[in-house]
Parts: sequence; C-alpha cells; structure tokens
Amino acid sequence: MPVITGDKEFFKGIGQIKYEGPQTDNPLAYRWYDANKTVAGRTMKEHLRFAVAYWHSFCGNGADPFGEPTHLYDWNDKADAVARAKDKMDAAFEFITKLDLPFYCFHDVDVVDYTNDVSDNEKRLQALTEYAKQKQAASQVQLLWGTANLFSNRRYMNGAATNPDFHVLAHAGAQVKAALDATIALGGHNYVFWGGREGYMSLLNTNMKREQEHLARFLHTAKDYARKQGFKGVFFIEPKPCEPTKHQYDYDSATVISFLRQYDLLKDFKLNIEVNHATLAGHTFTHELQVAVDAGMLGSMDANRGDYQNGWDTDQFPNNINELVEAMLIILEGGGFQGGGINFDAKRRRNSTDAEDLFHAHIGGIDTFARALLVADTILKQSEYKKIRAERYASFDSGKGAAYEKGGLSLEDLREYAIANGEPKVISGRQEYLENLINRYI
Repeated sequence: MPVITGDKEFFKGIGQIKYEGPQTDNPLAYRWYDANKTVAGRTMKEHLRFAVAYWHSFCGNGADPFGEPTHLYDWNDKADAVARAKDKMDAAFEFITKLDLPFYCFHDVDVVDYTNDVSDNEKRLQALTEYAKQKQAASQVQLLWGTANLFSNRRYMNGAATNPDFHVLAHAGAQVKAALDATIALGGHNYVFWGGREGYMSLLNTNMKREQEHLARFLHTAKDYARKQGFKGVFFIEPKPCEPTKHQYDYDSATVISFLRQYDLLKDFKLNIEVNHATLAGHTFTHELQVAVDAGMLGSMDANRGDYQNGWDTDQFPNNINELVEAMLIILEGGGFQGGGINFDAKRRRNSTDAEDLFHAHIGGIDTFARALLVADTILKQSEYKKIRAERYASFDSGKGAAYEKGGLSLEDLREYAIANGEPKVISGRQEYLENLINRYI
C-alpha cells in the first residue's frame, strides 16, 4: 500500500510500519501482524480486517470533565470547516497508510464539523465524500462502515429514533439519510447504528413500548431507503447497556437479538460487539461474542478494553492476550465476521500527547490480535481443546441423550431413565486445565 500524504506531512519522521518478526526491538514495527501470512486458510489481513476509527484517532482531544484538551492537532488550524476537514482527512489517510491497514470507519460529524443547518451539513459531508473518494482511490483503503452521530447534539438529549418529540426524530432521519448516502457513495461495506441515547433515564416520563416501536420503525425506514439506493452491505447494531443513558434498549447481545427478532429485522442486521460495552453489561467479552456467534449474528467488533477499577467506558487500546485468544477461538470456530472486521474504538490516554503515541497504541493492539489469532489457530489444530469440550457433551451423541435432543423423549421417559440408571457420576469440567492450556500455547 502506498503512503498517502497531502500538501503537508503530519506524522513526520515515521515511515510505513512493516512486519519485522517477534525478535525485533523496533517499537515502530509489527512483531506478529504479518498481513499476508496464511492462518486457517486465510491471510491475517482477511481474518482481522483492521480499521482505524476516525473519531478517537483524529477528533478526540484528550479533554475530560476535569480538564482542557491535551491532544493538539496541526490539522485543526483553519477557520473554514471544509478546508479544516480536508486537512484532517489528509492526516487520517497518511496515518492509515503508514500503518498499512485496509479499512477505516467514521461518524458523519467526525469527517466534518456540523452546524444546526440540515442542508449545509449535507453539502459539507458531500464535499468531504468527494475528497474521500480520491483518497480511497489513491490508497486502496476502503470504508468498513459509516454511521451518524445521533447522541452528541443537545437535540438528542432524550434520544434520536426513540425521542418523544417527532421533530427531533425527523432531524435524526435527515442525518441518517446523509450518512447513508456518504457510506454508499464511498463503497462502504456496512452501516452501523449505535443508540448512544436510545433508552431512558426514568420510567416516570417514558413510554418504553412506544419508544421501542419507534426505534424499530426507524431502522426499517433507514434500511428500506438504503436498499432502494443499491446498498448491499450489512447493517450493524452495537450493544451497550448504559452511559450516557441509564438504561439503553440495545443493552447486550441477547437483548438486541431479541429486539431484531421481535421486529422482523434479523435478515438485514448483525451485531457489532464492543469489548468495553460487554463488561459494562456485566458480561465477559467472550460471552457477548458467543451469544452473537450462536445466533449467526456476529458482524463486526469494536476493539478496546476497560479499566478494572473504573465503572465506565474508558476505551483503552487492547493488550490482554489471554482475553483475545479466547475471543479468537470463538471467532475462528464461528467462521469469522459477517461483513465487518476489527476497528479500534480506542483512544490514547490523556497524558499520551505525542503523535508517535498514536502509532504505538495501534501497533500494540494490532500485534495483540495477530498473536491471539496465531495462538488460537494452534490450539484448535494441535491441542485437546475441541476434544475435551466434545467429550463433555458425549452423552447426547447416542442412545437416550440423542433421542432427547431430537425431541423423542417425554418427561415420563426422563423419569424412567433416572430411576433405571441411579445417581449420575460427578464429572469434572476441567476448567483449570483449559485455562492452563491457553497459557501454555501463548
């Protein structure tokens, strides 16, 4: 992939990041991510489908509720919004091509600053869409997915598609239409809905049934529009239980799947699972992945991690090899992503202020996933992992157990079997052995 820069190089002194192998001491090189290495029948690039998240990487400024911005960018110094946005896109494509990654993803307001004028916003986004077309053509970088930010503007304080005011919902529709148009024009593989405020703060002023019906209607309306425009990609819902809203309707994988089934949306929608959202819901990341895989609904992933001491969405870059090996076992056995990939919805820490820190963060996350892929593939091919799990359920593979799975036994039959065979043996689940097995292959 060629490195693409604009009139100005924003990340000076940093060349294209290359694979140098596990023995390298170069912090600006991949130790494990060898894009063209074949693993389980596909290249690493094809398995992992890495994407750079536009919002944290090029818009996040390091500010928090207690302090001003610490990440100061050279691409934010022009007064005109479109000119400023083009500089930001120059920086983005320089960064993505220096990392040699295949995809990026964005919210509409990440690409260009919005005002409260719908028509003006559309013109701004269209101008940047044309500019992005040029960048994509020159770099071969593709759009993994687009989306609309329906949570930051104050009009969305009570939700967007679930807002009790139809006027607000109409604004959300206009914004989604423009974001869909941009995604389609850029050949986006998918489109994401994250309902940042689609939920409630208090049931005292909420008609929950009506709000969820409105959300379903909104998703159908957006889906129908996109299909009429020729969009062939997958729509994703990204589960999150809370924050900023007390209770969000897209709480976790199981909740979203139930919602999609109830409102006849299963055919067009899959799930985009985020690590930190899983933990906020009181689940492990692997639980959320497994629920999605078992339902045939694993579309994509937001890669990050939370902080064990903080109960909110800290969006740190992933570095937990054990967690990601277990995740890759599920993803490999589940057949991989359906349309999506792995985007780094993660941000540098507030005190990581050098441009180089953005590279270190991504390189670390990319290498951790690549190493996890290699380890998971080896476990599946060489260890007892699959055999141990299969043997644990062997009693359902023949005889009465198999008959039960097929619906051939009544409750009376179960009673007769229990009497005839006495007390069951105590059989170990071998949890510690399997945990050790993961560590052994790492």
